Amino acid sequence: MVVTEKRTDIAILRTLGAAPGRIMGVFLTQGLVIGWIGVFSGVALGVTVALNVAYIEPALERAFHFSFLDASVYSIAELPSELQVPEVAWIAVAALLLTLLATLYPAWRAAQTSPAEALRYE
Repeated sequence: MVVTEKRTDIAILRTLGAAPGRIMGVFLTQGLVIGWIGVFSGVALGVTVALNVAYIEPALERAFHFSFLDASVYSIAELPSELQVPEVAWIAVAALLLTLLATLYPAWRAAQTSPAEALRYE
């Protein structure tokens, strides 16, 4: 979306002499920063919830007057939560790599923007 929105700006930078590699670097950096902030905040939130599920579940049940796991219906009466650090680490690494892969194509597309074509209808 950013590449599409910034198409005119990319064309102007290219007209002023910015190399395609520089343009690609700008969008790679932006995509990675946004993605990695999301991954790290997601891991932090997930670990926090997993470690505190014993306190969060009763609080939500009291707040909404609803039993999540009614003992008369389900064979368990509470949410089990066991934090496994190696699994969290693998998921975080996979998410970081997917962020990199998802950023490569838009950055490459931004670098390939033709200044004449982008500025034609502006």
